[in-house]
Amino acid sequence: MAEGCVYLVGAGPGDPELLTVKALRVIREADVVVMDRLVSHDIEALIPAGTTRIFAGKEAGKHHLRQEEINDLLQRLAQSGRRVVRLKGGDPLVFGRGSEEAEHLARSGIRFEVVPGITAAAGCTAYAGIPLTHRGLANTVRFITGHAMDNGDIEYDWPKLVDPDCTLVIYMGLGTLDRLATALIGAGMPPDMPAAAIQHGTTAHQRRVTAALAELPQVVRSARLASPTLVVIGKVVGMAETLDWFQPMPADTQSVAL
Repeated sequence: MAEGCVYLVGAGPGDPELLTVKALRVIREADVVVMDRLVSHDIEALIPAGTTRIFAGKEAGKHHLRQEEINDLLQRLAQSGRRVVRLKGGDPLVFGRGSEEAEHLARSGIRFEVVPGITAAAGCTAYAGIPLTHRGLANTVRFITGHAMDNGDIEYDWPKLVDPDCTLVIYMGLGTLDRLATALIGAGMPPDMPAAAIQHGTTAHQRRVTAALAELPQVVRSARLASPTLVVIGKVVGMAETLDWFQPMPADTQSVAL
């Protein structure tokens, strides 16, 4: 039997044209694709007809497959000689649990490759007109998650996250935005620090709202933003209007013939 292989592939934040050349190639060559829920419909449309698709989407409190089951599934598929693409939104090693899956495969003696993707922090902010760094505004960037392990309390050394020269990007923070904003302000973050929330970044459904940090949770609620939404906090958010280049097109006018 031929040796199987698992490709841990980053699908990027949603725009299919942001896929890497290698990602597109292995998707087209796959025998089976195991997909997360954050993989956009436009990218899913690039999977050839006849390729087996397995949905393994996870969201807070609603796991289609538990992580242990996904690990075992990838192992079994590869052991049967298949070329397996584990397709993840963004980058597989940035809050994507790809390293946990790679660790399991390594311990099981399964060959695997990691195909990096554009993480949401880079893709969504660029399409929202927000540079992660800008001379005189931000010289560092920090990525954190707003979703605690096993739905527990979010625990950070909050004062260390308060840096006027740093852009703070929060993944999976929509459901805990009130607590995050309160904790940051309580630790010394200025209540009027510019902040933004970006829903479905880089896609035809992209929406962006901006506000002072203290006001952002209410603005997000009023706008009825839904997951996936990325939160950005920092002085660079003030450039969003100036650098507002992206005009989402209706989904039916977008081309995905890569």
